[in-house]
Amino acid sequence: MTFRSSIIRFASLPALAAALGLMAACTHAAPVSPVEVADTEFTIAVLPDTQNYLDYTHQKAEGFPIEASEMFLEQIQYVADNLESAGGDIAFVSSLGDVWQHQTLEMDEAHKARGFKSVPNPVMDKFFAPTEKVKTVEMPKAHEGFSLIAGKTPFSVVPGNHDYDSMFTDSKFPPSAKVPQEVNPADLKGSLGVVHPAGLDNFRSVFGADTAFFKGKPWYVASHDGGADSAQVFEAGGYRFLHIGLQFDPPDESLEWAASVIAQHKGLPTIVSTHDYMTKDGERLPNPIVDGHAVDPVHNNPEMIWEKLISQQDQIFLVLCGHEHGQAWRVDENAAGHKVWQVLADYQDRGQTALDAGVKSAWPVGIGDGWMRLMSFDMGADVPVMTVNTYSTYYRKASRDTVEYADWYKAHEQPQLSDEAFHDTDDYSIPLEDFRARFEKIQAVQK
Repeated sequence: MTFRSSIIRFASLPALAAALGLMAACTHAAPVSPVEVADTEFTIAVLPDTQNYLDYTHQKAEGFPIEASEMFLEQIQYVADNLESAGGDIAFVSSLGDVWQHQTLEMDEAHKARGFKSVPNPVMDKFFAPTEKVKTVEMPKAHEGFSLIAGKTPFSVVPGNHDYDSMFTDSKFPPSAKVPQEVNPADLKGSLGVVHPAGLDNFRSVFGADTAFFKGKPWYVASHDGGADSAQVFEAGGYRFLHIGLQFDPPDESLEWAASVIAQHKGLPTIVSTHDYMTKDGERLPNPIVDGHAVDPVHNNPEMIWEKLISQQDQIFLVLCGHEHGQAWRVDENAAGHKVWQVLADYQDRGQTALDAGVKSAWPVGIGDGWMRLMSFDMGADVPVMTVNTYSTYYRKASRDTVEYADWYKAHEQPQLSDEAFHDTDDYSIPLEDFRARFEKIQAVQK
């Protein structure tokens, strides 16, 4: 993907040629200045589920053959190099959560006080046992990565379930499986139980509202629950946008806060990012083994988020999410009859880089392979267009240009699709059909 190096463009080549000819004929003529036209194109960089890059077990210190965190830093550096402030097109960055992998507590004190009970989980505990290495390896590396863009662009990070202090198996949903071989794909909730993320002290220490990443930044316009929910404003493509980041399975208080922020920024086209929202089949369903509402009804599941907030707030035109392994998009009409585009991307299971490094395992070792989303917007077209490109900063290729792409990933993610259709899940354009009618009066003040 090529990013422009300047927003100054000449109105037309013939006009420029004529002007140069006139200058040649008349040495006393005033020089012709370039005509500055509105910059109507921009890109949002979307970073889904980076947890496997930062997983302390995926580093050389633990005997892993590659330093997976280097792929994470390379990804963030690519974003930094292509920010508008660096001469590129990226105007905003959204991290969709599950920044790191592990937790530090068996259960947080708040849930203990409320009477929640946990049970052993022979399968899940094997992979996600609490460890202090999240504080010594994973969280510091996350901070190092996002420091590459700090102070250079507006950005958002939402907490995914892995970013919570604990992720306990709730006693109401005990697992039947004792070993991975006993897991039943048709009954994940029964065989694996249901885990519940709780506690956000770790997340707030890195991405909270009072951290240097966000405190005092003019574009960081609001926060709730210490920054677990947050709001940003950015200008791009001739419009001023509002972005709202919501915590995992947000409670009513988060949704009410989001509605109040939208009301304070009337008319701004609004994007919502949250970790858990849509499956790879395009359904607004929770992952059965990480269902916050099932364990604790104060949390809203994806369909409830749609019903209570997104469908009711006409300014919301786009929802971004991760969590569910794969990719999908859908469009629905909200209560006002306007379109809301909802887009999923999560590449954490992709492990070709691990295979290339010689990792041998009974199942694929997910890394991520550098894949991320570059969502480009052409607001100057008669009908604004959103173009989704999927790009690997490791392979330095777009998905469409990677010959092995379907061979590497389709069987694990969307085996029912043809190779071409699989490519289409990661490389497509969507006309934003009613965007202009909804937001044409909200043109940003040109700089």
